[in-house]
Amino acid sequence: MDPRMTNPVMVLPDAMTGLLQFSKAAAATTVPASTHHLLHLRVSQINGCSLCVDMHAREMKQAGEPDERIWAVGAWRESPHFSDAERAALELAERVTRLADGSDPVPDDVWNAAADIYDEKELASLLVSIAAINAWNRLNAATRQPVGSAG
Repeated sequence: MDPRMTNPVMVLPDAMTGLLQFSKAAAATTVPASTHHLLHLRVSQINGCSLCVDMHAREMKQAGEPDERIWAVGAWRESPHFSDAERAALELAERVTRLADGSDPVPDDVWNAAADIYDEKELASLLVSIAAINAWNRLNAATRQPVGSAG
């Protein structure tokens, strides 16, 4: 598949800087990097961004994640490989990514499950991380950025 255009963040370098800063801010908390990696992979799967699915699965592998966890991200509800904290973060990520899929985009039970585990700064970190990967997915998917391209 050929891209429709150069990646927009390459056309608008300030956008690249902004997105990188957004992601850096999300990572600067006590939320484990492995949780951010899980969210990035799951959101990318939902959004059909092959570039990001490939990149984040490889990133998880390089970080030492076992294959079983990487393979199971798409079926995390049925998998024994995730902690309660990761499950709460994954559910939040799915709801925030699929805002239009329900009358209450992020129901109280989903929010409260995450808030019972994560403090306000950590919740902010998760939300910014989810927003950032959604932005990357939308840019890459809309312009058909192929796997292996600079993302």
